[in-house]
Amino acid sequence: MASVTRSYRSVRRCVLLALALTALSAANAQELLWPHEAPGDWLLAFVDVETTGLLPGHHEMIDIGIVITDLDGAELDELFVRIQPEHPERTSEGARAVNAFDEDRWRELGALSTDAAISRIVGFHKEIAGDRNVLMVAFNSHFDASFLDQLFRSRDRSWRELYHYFIMDLPSMAWSLGIRSLTGTSIAATLDIEDEPHVADLHTGITGARLNARIYRALLAYNDTE
Repeated sequence: MASVTRSYRSVRRCVLLALALTALSAANAQELLWPHEAPGDWLLAFVDVETTGLLPGHHEMIDIGIVITDLDGAELDELFVRIQPEHPERTSEGARAVNAFDEDRWRELGALSTDAAISRIVGFHKEIAGDRNVLMVAFNSHFDASFLDQLFRSRDRSWRELYHYFIMDLPSMAWSLGIRSLTGTSIAATLDIEDEPHVADLHTGITGARLNARIYRALLAYNDTE
């Protein structure tokens, strides 16, 4: 019975949060000026995460990198947070080969708990963005958004506290300009910009987020030359 009661309370909190966010979104929508109308009211957050595997809800985020810029890609600030997963035993060997995750090493590197990580991420956005709208930009946007959603959902919160409804995807931007590549490495090569490290010990969310911001700026320049 206690388990059922806890589940009910959890569901109720989620429903109330969803209703509150919906009401807030509806109120904001009445006053919202879109990026082409008020570019100064909008920012971009280039996001990249590393995880213990590919399945959100089973695997977990172990770090996140965020680079916040204006709409022209000029950087305002960046954040890198390591997160201590609650189920490190679920780490896939494929993920470990990419990001060198090790439970003890993460602890030594100052990885935060889930609660502390969420608090740090939210605090960073409040400090840098203030009341401006923030669009999330990622490379595999569905992947990063899914893991960010799971992180916040695990504490009955929503990542929509941070970002606007729309999410932008860098390969789609490149594709629309005729760059038919689907990896960061190949797009970086086409645009003649620095790639991120692919050595596991050096490959983190912040190296990916920085690459995402470089790709975006290069795509803006590429578009101007076409």
